[in-house]
Amino acid sequence: MKLYFAPLEGITTFTYRNTHFEMFGGCDEYFSPFLTPTDNERLSAKTMRDILPEKNTVNLRVQCLANSGEAFINLVEKISRYGYNEVNLNLGCPSGTVVKKSKGSGALRNLDQLYSFLDYIYSHSKMDISIKSRTGFSSHTEFEEILKIYSHFPISELIIHPRIREEFYKGTPNLNSFELAYNNYNFKLCYNGDITSVSDFNKITERYPDLNGVMIGRGVLRNPAIFREINGGEKLKTSELISFSNQLEKRYIPILGSEVYTLHKLKEIWIYIMENYPDEKKIFKAVKKSNSLPELNNAINCLPEL
Repeated sequence: MKLYFAPLEGITTFTYRNTHFEMFGGCDEYFSPFLTPTDNERLSAKTMRDILPEKNTVNLRVQCLANSGEAFINLVEKISRYGYNEVNLNLGCPSGTVVKKSKGSGALRNLDQLYSFLDYIYSHSKMDISIKSRTGFSSHTEFEEILKIYSHFPISELIIHPRIREEFYKGTPNLNSFELAYNNYNFKLCYNGDITSVSDFNKITERYPDLNGVMIGRGVLRNPAIFREINGGEKLKTSELISFSNQLEKRYIPILGSEVYTLHKLKEIWIYIMENYPDEKKIFKAVKKSNSLPELNNAINCLPEL
């Protein structure tokens, strides 16, 4: 069973991915934050930089967010020049700006358009295409028809986050919807959603032993060692988290060109990490209020061992 690191926009760039791989590892494949091509394929050099092979020391799968078949195929042709042989289509993002353009989970609102889009990209792509999908837009009952559409295409892997768009990331994943795919279709299936511990992982894999993979996103931001722990390795240590943060700081500064931007980036990451320390409210407050890198580092250096 494969372990995947889900993409999180603005956080899991090549700097974070490479540093995580070097310090914690345990992950079979990382997914890039989605690229959003347009019909004229104007993708900035900064955007493309994140997926350049020379910038990535990890096994990377590129994720794409699109509603135009032509734009999607243009991107496929472009990234194939870098040696990639598979691309992931995002049909799950719940962001309002994304949904408004009928991208991400917004593509699940009009199933006729979804079928036409998938028909175009699967008939024109020379690259394998996997899909990351929610189980509906406004109701889980929509998933049965969505799965019927998916069954017409050679999806290399179907990654299911069993929430509908209207739920965003609230509530609990709807496992009944997930089981509709698991029990009735022959897709290579990957589960994604609310795995923050080894116990969570074990519950899912014991319930669904034939999964091709499990994808974890926010659970890795909280505990960067979760893949190692799943593989039977040592539990996360506070000293590791501090070393991880220090290494990221050293790498972010020359890339972001600013200690202020680096501080904002690290604080965003530490908001997740501090979930490991529910009783350290004073330190959490100090992290959020830190106005410089030394202030942030002074705060995290006060954390107790896990």
